[in-house]
Amino acid sequence: MSVRALFSFPNPVNEVSARLVAAGVVVLAVVTLATRQEWLLAVLAYGFVARVATGPTLSPLGQLVTRVVTPRLGLEPRYAPGPPKRFAQAVGAAFSATAAVLALGLGYDTTPYLLIGVVAVFAFLEAAVGLCVGCKVFALLMRTGILPESVCRECTNVWGV
Repeated sequence: MSVRALFSFPNPVNEVSARLVAAGVVVLAVVTLATRQEWLLAVLAYGFVARVATGPTLSPLGQLVTRVVTPRLGLEPRYAPGPPKRFAQAVGAAFSATAAVLALGLGYDTTPYLLIGVVAVFAFLEAAVGLCVGCKVFALLMRTGILPESVCRECTNVWGV
């Protein structure tokens, strides 16, 4: 596999797999919140950063979902544009990496878990009802012209994302 292929994000994205990854994030976030094991913050952050950089390629959760869980479910794939999903993963990366740095590097106790609580809520919305908050923010950024159309030509109907 070439370096270019390794560091690419799928486009389109199978919405079924995206929702299953979100369900895995919910489970990991809830376990992190319940146990307050700081090292789990780093696990969450790594997963998001890996998915932003490579899609499921370097993400253990992404690999489990795309190679094992989704194929066994036998559901028809439903495709969505990749750029909004990548943006949503980047938001998760920002929140979880900030939480990890605050807890592991700076010794904060409450704020990191509040950030992971937000991640858990957003991931739950994606997993349970298919509402990708990051995708909606991406759509708003496109509609206002902050993100140019060239970022996602498939997203020209931004409110349908």
